Amino acid sequence: MPTPRSRPRTLALCALPVLALFGVAAFAPLPFTLAQPGTTANVLGDDHGSPVISIEGTPTRTTTGQLRMTTIVATGPDAKVGLGDVVDSWFRTDRAVMPHDSVYPSGGSEKEIEQHNLDDMAKSQDAAVDAALNYLGRKPGSVDVTLHLADVGGPSAGLFFALGIIDKLDGDGSGGDLTGGRTIAGTGTIQADGDVGAVGGVSLKTQAARRDGATVFLVPKAECSEAKAELPEGLRLIPVTTLKDAVSSLRALEHGGKVPGC
Repeated sequence: MPTPRSRPRTLALCALPVLALFGVAAFAPLPFTLAQPGTTANVLGDDHGSPVISIEGTPTRTTTGQLRMTTIVATGPDAKVGLGDVVDSWFRTDRAVMPHDSVYPSGGSEKEIEQHNLDDMAKSQDAAVDAALNYLGRKPGSVDVTLHLADVGGPSAGLFFALGIIDKLDGDGSGGDLTGGRTIAGTGTIQADGDVGAVGGVSLKTQAARRDGATVFLVPKAECSEAKAELPEGLRLIPVTTLKDAVSSLRALEHGGKVPGC
C-alpha cells in the first residue's frame, strides 16, 4: 500500500518531463516572424538623389504635400525566433508576431526570396502605371513613366505609385494638389483596372506613417479592423477598394465633401 508521501513524489516526478519540454521550447526556434514599423517614402519626392516618379512625353505639375508609402521590417527568413522573442513581442504595440509562411510564402533561400520580392515590386510598378493612365484616360504608349525606389520589395506600394502619377499629371483635377498639401500615407496593392488589394501588417504601417508626419492613412477596406487595432492618435483612416475611391476621397477631404471612415 502506498505511503501518504508517495503521491507527491509521483506528481513531482511526472512534472519533470513537462518542465523539460518548456525548457526545450524556450530555446527551440518557432515558425514565426517578428515584424516592426519600417521606413516610409514620399513617392512625390526623391530617393537616393533620383525622383521616385519620372514622367516624360507630357507636361507635369509641381506638387506640394507628400504621398508616403509605408513598409514593415521583418526578421529574415532564416532567423531563429524563440519563445522569449514571441512572448516579448506579444506585449509590445510596436511589434507583431506573424506566421513565417505569411511573410515568406515561397520557402526559398534568402536570395531567392529577395529576388521574388523585387519581382513583385516590378510587377506592382507596371500595374500602377497602367492603373493611373487608365484612370486618366491616357494611352500608355503616349507617356513614359519610370518608377525608382531602392531597397524596397513587394507589391504594397502599388496604390501610392498610382496616386503619385495622377498627382503629377492631373492633381485633384481642378488645379489643386491631390494631397491638399497634407502628408498622406497608406498602403495597398494595385491592379491595372484600379482594384486595390490587402497587404498585411497595416497596424505597424500606421505607426510608421504617424511617426513620419502623416495625418491621413489610406487602407484597403478589408483591413480596416486591423488598422484600427493600434491606431496612433492624430491619424485618420480612409478605407479604399479602388483607385477611383482613393482619388475621390482625397478630393472630398480637400473640398469639404463626405469622406468614408473605417
